[in-house]
Amino acid sequence: MTVLKDVTFNIEKGEFIYFCGKVGSGKSSVMKTMYAELPITSGEARIFDFDLRKLKRSDIPMLRRQIGIVFQDFKLLSDRSVRDNLEFVLKATGWKNRHQIDEQIKLVLETVGMSTKGYKWPHQLSGGEQQRIVIARALLNSPQLIIADEPTGNLDPETGDEIMQLLHSISAGGTAVVMATHNERFVNRYPAKTYYCNSTDQTFTLKA
Repeated sequence: MTVLKDVTFNIEKGEFIYFCGKVGSGKSSVMKTMYAELPITSGEARIFDFDLRKLKRSDIPMLRRQIGIVFQDFKLLSDRSVRDNLEFVLKATGWKNRHQIDEQIKLVLETVGMSTKGYKWPHQLSGGEQQRIVIARALLNSPQLIIADEPTGNLDPETGDEIMQLLHSISAGGTAVVMATHNERFVNRYPAKTYYCNSTDQTFTLKA
């Protein structure tokens, strides 16, 4: 079954891109192809030095270390503190040196404005604070690309604005950000290159 067709786009270093469309229009599916969760059956698809059409299963972890993923529903581990959530990811991706782990956790928490929250547990944080921790987690391996799937979907407008400002500041620092959203207010308030998904024929078009 074909989920999407006629999808063409390029992402440059430090670029911010929106994927816009209604729920179910295919935004998340495009993102999943970018980290090899869904296959690409025709055309050409490259990300960094990886050819997604020919990617071996053994190469997928290496690809994903270069991509930070921000989920709408956070996906934080509820049985451990913020710091332990972050340490878990670092150790799972090959970090072993205790000092380097501590320094990297300190760095990403400072980047998202949560330097004093490492001891907290996820349930002790507001939705906006949890999303900041999710962004910190996405930054742990200094990725070239952040993929954010409806990162403001569960947040109130004011908190959503704070998350948008944070993501744009990360982009300005040289990390590309691709964000899926159906919220036109954010697109208009924080303009960037925008692709619209047409849910009737599953195609992507670039906004002029």
